[in-house]
Amino acid sequence: MQTENDIYQRLIRCAIVVTVAASLAACASPITAKVTSFNQWPPDTAGASFSFIRPVDALNDLEQQAYEGKVQAELEKIGLKRVAPGQVGRIQVDIITGNGTLNKQFREAIYRDNYIYHPPYRDGAGNVYGGFWAPDQFGSRYVGDRTVTRTVQVSNLRLRLLDSQGNAPGKPRAVFESRAAYEGDNEDLATLVPYLVRAVFDGFPGQNGKVRIVKFDSKTGEMLKN
Repeated sequence: MQTENDIYQRLIRCAIVVTVAASLAACASPITAKVTSFNQWPPDTAGASFSFIRPVDALNDLEQQAYEGKVQAELEKIGLKRVAPGQVGRIQVDIITGNGTLNKQFREAIYRDNYIYHPPYRDGAGNVYGGFWAPDQFGSRYVGDRTVTRTVQVSNLRLRLLDSQGNAPGKPRAVFESRAAYEGDNEDLATLVPYLVRAVFDGFPGQNGKVRIVKFDSKTGEMLKN
């Protein structure tokens, strides 16, 4: 037969499990990109053609082709059209991606588990129950902060759009340059690049020189509005 103490302890354990589960569900961090763009975007590009600048050692690189596909989709949304293979378009697209790590310092809150002593008591039937320690119903207590060093992943996408119209052959001029950077937990570069591409083209061509923070829901991929 369960005593009141047993029931109380079970309720406490259930409450802790529910609280932890809810906290974990709420802590799914968004995918965040820091974007910096510069542009001198010409006003007459509607319907203009584009092609990709591809290094010789990446001519048959399937990963690079996959990234180009993501950029192509965004360029087509703004009215540009890709030329046939082997041809050079008016707008030439240069894509560079990179992956690395960085040690960063963070301030981390410190919480201490708090326990409350419940003294012995007698119920209405005369039964005596011994005292016991149980977690504080208000949870852990904040006791301060500490500095911690963590290694974070740094992934980058640099995109340049070069306009060959009105320039000497082989010397196109840059009309759009953007860099999107992700810093956070370890993610495959191939998983991150589609988000970085979308971040670069959000509000294209955008305000010249402005640094923007673009966030995506890590579960649905939906862009989050600030």
